[in-house]
Amino acid sequence: MLNNLRDSLQPHLEKLGKSFASTGISPNGWSCIGLTFAFASAFIYGWNIEFSLIIGGILLLVAGFFDIVDGQVARVSQKITKSGSFLDSAFDKIAEVAVFLGILVGGFAEPYLVFLAITFSLLVSFTRSKAESLGVNLQGVGIGERAERLLVIAIIGIIGFMEYAIIIVIIIAAITFIQRIVVTAKALRE
Repeated sequence: MLNNLRDSLQPHLEKLGKSFASTGISPNGWSCIGLTFAFASAFIYGWNIEFSLIIGGILLLVAGFFDIVDGQVARVSQKITKSGSFLDSAFDKIAEVAVFLGILVGGFAEPYLVFLAITFSLLVSFTRSKAESLGVNLQGVGIGERAERLLVIAIIGIIGFMEYAIIIVIIIAAITFIQRIVVTAKALRE
């Protein structure tokens, strides 16, 4: 869903990419920085100290910001590579699993809910990957892509309702999974 806003935000994203590209740090370097913030978020959630939900949520938002930066730096510096794309996707999944693990260890939601949330989140990513390997583009398909899921966790978690955030993630990820199956099946029949 948020990916569909990318075209309207492109001029601003390009400026952002140019600013961060001027540092000389590679797109993969920015991906590593984003992963580091995601790990920090997961650690804070798992540690479950006072203000864990607020600190973890802020760190998760920062990680999401750097997830935007790495792609924009790659575009403006014309360093888009298959290996970079693969690394970015792998880091995204590692970060997402780490964050859910932190939420689980911190006791912020029932274990079965966290399990369902990570399962549907990974199935959303899997369906896109498999569909794209078959020539079906699923970018922007579904109401609960990775960016939306992480925003729900960060923002609703910050206000103190992490278990509700996990339930929302389960619902939007399940809907997105179904949407992607339907779109892919339809495209492959044509």
